[in-house]
Amino acid sequence: MAAEANQRESMLDHVPLFAKELLAGGLAGGFAKTVVAPLERVKILFQTRRTEFHSTGLSGSVSRIAKTEGLLGFYRGNGASVARIIPYAGLHYMSYEEYRRWILQAFPNVWKGPTLDLMAGSLSGGTAVLFTYPLDLTRTKLAYQVVSPTKLNVLGMVNNEQVYRGIRDCLSKTYKEGGIRGLYRGVAPTLFGIFPYAGLKFYFYEEMKRHVPEDYKKSIMAKLTCGSVAGLLGQTFTYPLEVVRRQMQVQKLVASEEAELKGTMRSMVLIAQKQGWKTLFSGLSINYIKVVPSAAIGFTVYDTMKSWLRVPSRDEEN
Repeated sequence: MAAEANQRESMLDHVPLFAKELLAGGLAGGFAKTVVAPLERVKILFQTRRTEFHSTGLSGSVSRIAKTEGLLGFYRGNGASVARIIPYAGLHYMSYEEYRRWILQAFPNVWKGPTLDLMAGSLSGGTAVLFTYPLDLTRTKLAYQVVSPTKLNVLGMVNNEQVYRGIRDCLSKTYKEGGIRGLYRGVAPTLFGIFPYAGLKFYFYEEMKRHVPEDYKKSIMAKLTCGSVAGLLGQTFTYPLEVVRRQMQVQKLVASEEAELKGTMRSMVLIAQKQGWKTLFSGLSINYIKVVPSAAIGFTVYDTMKSWLRVPSRDEEN
């Protein structure tokens, strides 16, 4: 056993640092996203199909999906979500560490505190979004598609009438309809939202970890608590921008006479005027239920994987 452990450690010592951080982040993101996938599906439907799902509430929406689409209905779009989140989370966590090191090297006198985490987190969030956005668009479009009771045949089976039949089909049709711009529809509010959200998430997480007593710093419960609060606070400040993004992403699928959503702030004002300001917070309660375990699991798995992969602590690096 000792020989095997030494062999593993020797192998890991030859793996580049950025690759370890990329792997740890990707696994953390994929695991966390799959755990909360059912809540994510319901949240997207609340954000984009307000009249159909708000009248039934959370329990009614869950019941409707279960009845018309079955258990797998809660995971509609999750394939695209996981395909996106693994590279997204990997890039997000890895580039956060890289940006953090770069800032410290370029500006050696910078204060090693919350401001550093805020800057590195914001930059890493923007980087990850730009590289993986088409898959986020695909996930939303697939999750938006629902099966109504009228589309069930006499045997209770679903008649397959969806616009998109999978990740590749969705990407292909979206590209044919709008080219590269079509694949990046809604990216502006995403970037406006991710810069403060990602920055605040890392800021709150690292700041809270600094106040954890030394004896509890490696505790799973401490990491879960810090991650939960960090995700909760970060999401609250930026949620309206997420609603704008979702509505822009599915706009081509909606038969509506309302003005086309163009521009982040203009779209936000238009949604508030036409649908009511409460629409900007549609699904927020579901998001609170989702973001707490998601952020908690993500940060915890990331820190645990870093330890297992023998990623040196920041104190050791410095």
